[in-house]
Amino acid sequence: MTIPDDVRQWRKARRSEFLARRIGVTAPRRREWDAAITRLLVGGFPLLQQMTVGFYWPFKSEFDPRFAIHQWREHGARAALPLVVEKCAPLQFREWWPGAPMTTGVYDLPIPDGTAVVAPQALLIPPVGFDVQGYRLGYGGGYFDRTLAAMSPQPLKIGVAYELSRMSTIQPQPHDVPMDFIVTEAGVHHVGADGLTLVGGPARASELAGAIVRKRANEDRRS
Repeated sequence: MTIPDDVRQWRKARRSEFLARRIGVTAPRRREWDAAITRLLVGGFPLLQQMTVGFYWPFKSEFDPRFAIHQWREHGARAALPLVVEKCAPLQFREWWPGAPMTTGVYDLPIPDGTAVVAPQALLIPPVGFDVQGYRLGYGGGYFDRTLAAMSPQPLKIGVAYELSRMSTIQPQPHDVPMDFIVTEAGVHHVGADGLTLVGGPARASELAGAIVRKRANEDRRS
């Protein structure tokens, strides 16, 4: 996973810029945006109620996905958190539930301690920035890129961010993987051949997500 030095430096500068922008949001405004995103996730992706969903513990003023996870779990979903098990290796996901045994991992974030290793069918992924083609700018470690490259079939990839994280391009490289959806406080955006398209409502989001999941399952059966 080699990135040209000029792109690497450009991304480093944008990462600092967008992190500062996000951290600068007031707590009341962030709670307002989080509530809007949670409603869009729960309303637009009911199929996650029957899936194993990988999520993340919020860090540096990221959108907090735990409220959506709790609602999906109430209807039967399994939830999982990522662990860094080895540098420059894909992430491992371990099952999480309220009260699960926990320890601390990278960045002192809580991670499940000894729970079952699972393969998520859907992932909530927090970009530092996202562009109009649906690519995400991460923290620079490349862990999600390596993880997605190793997963077959591909999970349903849902980027969750605030509108202030939108950018014209991340200067995508061959290893970068676009999301299937980007959800912000402004709405659910589907990532298609022409980039981000605002989805008309929860029924349409659910329809598109279901089609993606079925298509990948069929491709996996044929391979």
